[in-house]
Amino acid sequence: MWPEIERDSGEVSSEAETNLFGKYELGKLLGRGAFAKVYHARNVGTGQSVAIKAVSKQKVAKGGFAAQVKREIAIMRRLSHPNVVKLMEVLATKTKIYFVMEYAKGGELFGKVAKGRFSEDLSRRYFQQLISAVGYCHSRGVFHRDLKPENLLLDENWDLKVSDFGLSAVSDQIRPDGLLHTLCGTPAYVAPEILSKKGYDGTKVDVWTCGIILFVLNAGYLPFNDPNLMAMYRKIYQGEFRFPKWTSPELRRFISRLLDVNPETRITVDQILRDPWFRKGYKERKSDNNNLEINTVDDSDQNKSLNAFDIISLSSGFNLSGLFTESGVVESEERFVSAETAERIIGRVEEAAKAESLTVTKKAIDWRAKLEGHNGDFVAFVEVHRLTEKLVLVEVKQKEREAINGGLQIWKDKLRPKLLGLVFQPEGSVSGNS
Repeated sequence: MWPEIERDSGEVSSEAETNLFGKYELGKLLGRGAFAKVYHARNVGTGQSVAIKAVSKQKVAKGGFAAQVKREIAIMRRLSHPNVVKLMEVLATKTKIYFVMEYAKGGELFGKVAKGRFSEDLSRRYFQQLISAVGYCHSRGVFHRDLKPENLLLDENWDLKVSDFGLSAVSDQIRPDGLLHTLCGTPAYVAPEILSKKGYDGTKVDVWTCGIILFVLNAGYLPFNDPNLMAMYRKIYQGEFRFPKWTSPELRRFISRLLDVNPETRITVDQILRDPWFRKGYKERKSDNNNLEINTVDDSDQNKSLNAFDIISLSSGFNLSGLFTESGVVESEERFVSAETAERIIGRVEEAAKAESLTVTKKAIDWRAKLEGHNGDFVAFVEVHRLTEKLVLVEVKQKEREAINGGLQIWKDKLRPKLLGLVFQPEGSVSGNS
């Protein structure tokens, strides 16, 4: 997914070409992210309104998102459905990539529901369009994995359009066990099986998030929400939520089947399509079969990231994501699931830390530990949170200078290898991400 896009009603950036290759005339800047800007534009030849996402190749490469950009293009090329934002054309230059997309004049569905909950009939109408799009994507081997009202747009007729396929998976990412294993999603929408790190079925995960969306449309708020992230995860694991009093018995039953914490018994898309509550007034919409153009242009003569997103990093291999905030200093934050007791985990952390001559400060009440040493050049915080009766979530935040200890990083090279045995490995699972 692209970094968070900040909505902006301002004018065109001075850096933007007002006439793109003589084909598109750029208008207002609609949003910007770390390496992308989105503009409203007009096709000079036809007068058609489009949205153009201008992506900096340099920033994409620097941020390590090149493969993600290629995957998003490949996925959107597969899709042509009335309820999916259409990628019409890709223009590539030496410095930028331009996504020419269908323009959704009505904006985000999130903006509409934020003003007040929808009626049951209106909620059903948008849910029907959502399932039509999701079912189509699944039939093409595409699993969205980040469905939420912010990624659902509305066109000029107020029909729904699914967008943002940057975190989508395709069928060739499925492992031999028949499951996906990359852990991603937005916290309040994430399915319980993703948190458990046992692999998951992309179709069932999308159905769960569709259930969250339907609840939000009808209630006006999230079913699972808590300022404490771990408390929210526990609610998701246990399926703890309450319906607002105005929810009809039929809708309660239907949403309960969507938000079944057991993916094996959760309702499927085929079953949704046959459900009496869903079928009321439903009209199936068929897909299109338009081809996408991809062009390369020399731009040498041209003028020269709720909605905060959180990738849930519960990697069985300690998926370390380094973040450099000052010269020579590395900060990281990571999480992993363990079947060990909190006492044993903190004990192992303390043992490993003392072997490296670090000072350890423990808080047994809430199972926290602070590690520090090397004259303040290294500090780390370890916290253990209960998820289920058998599993805990361990959070590690650390900061250190790269040059200490002969160039070796204390956490990465010294402490982390000694703790790998604590990471929960479900029977039959394979380490690594897809």
